[in-house]
Amino acid sequence: MRTPRAAAAAVTVATAAVAAAVAAGRFACDAALKTRPGKPLPTEPRLTVHATADGGITLTRTLASLRPGVYGLAADGTHAIAGPVQDATPHTADTVVRRLDGVTHGSLEPGDKVWLVPNLYVGDPGSALGLEHSDVDVPGELGPLPAWFVPAVRDTWIITVHGLGATREHPMNVMRFLNERHFPVLDLAYRGDLGAPRSPDGLNHLGETEWRDLDAAIRYAVRYGARRIILYGWSTGATMALRAAAHSALRERISGLVLDSPVLDWEVTLRALAGARHTPGFLLPLAVRAAQGRTGVRGDRIASAARPDRITVPTLLVHGPDDTIAPWGPSRRLAASRPDLVTLHTVADAPHAALWNADPAAYEEALRRFLTPLM
Repeated sequence: MRTPRAAAAAVTVATAAVAAAVAAGRFACDAALKTRPGKPLPTEPRLTVHATADGGITLTRTLASLRPGVYGLAADGTHAIAGPVQDATPHTADTVVRRLDGVTHGSLEPGDKVWLVPNLYVGDPGSALGLEHSDVDVPGELGPLPAWFVPAVRDTWIITVHGLGATREHPMNVMRFLNERHFPVLDLAYRGDLGAPRSPDGLNHLGETEWRDLDAAIRYAVRYGARRIILYGWSTGATMALRAAAHSALRERISGLVLDSPVLDWEVTLRALAGARHTPGFLLPLAVRAAQGRTGVRGDRIASAARPDRITVPTLLVHGPDDTIAPWGPSRRLAASRPDLVTLHTVADAPHAALWNADPAAYEEALRRFLTPLM
């Protein structure tokens, strides 16, 4: 029989174990849900700059630095544009040379640590692309949401919304393409972004609550002349677009969806983000439970918005098998279940939300084919 002292000790140990588990779960949850806008995702490796010369940059040789296409190169205080791999340029076995298309700001020196990022451009549509634009504030439930508005003659507006680790600079990759087709573009910053209201709990809800900011942008667009609206989202921005299309009071104005790397299985995404920040595997289930408790995120709400019967407008899904943040299996199944409305454009050799970067010409051709009937 246990003595009172032994029983008390056992309770103390059990209580301490529960407290430790809760703390560990909270730590792992923070690792996943406190991704900062504009900072590289934790899945992206740091690359060392070995040299810059003759329009090229020599980087550490990794699977990331060998990716096809064009990318931004980011470091503290520096942004540059890295073009395709230059196989013919002499280099050592442990390095790779990519074309250096320009240094937007800062400088690149041997020994610098850099990351490949999806956004090619920094600044605003005027300074980066030479496009006429206005800085506008969209009234949101938490306060004003800054946005860029690029005017054009059509009454079908495109509202762009970035995803994990990005800012409203990311949609500038396709902004010139959209402007050349005369679509007005409203490029939104939402809760947690620079200049936008902070989420009450300081956490990213993977689109679960952020979609209401996109809904506010839809109301703004209709108020200022949009007859029809195409929602264009990347990553959790694509999840927000699905939620808005399913639940917005103005959903009848939505005439199309473009979903790039949509997060359709939030638990897998949360585990991937936490794991990439070196969270031990045994803590990942605790991270999921902590996220549910702290944010109210429920996977069934996200899954419900992506149900085949909820898709009511033409939808372009752009995804690829190399996405380690948002697996493309759900996108394939969704496309297969609604071939009447959903078109899947598959991009290989590209990380999460960087599908345009891997092959801009093919991406924009898929986008052109999709948008033409919606003009």
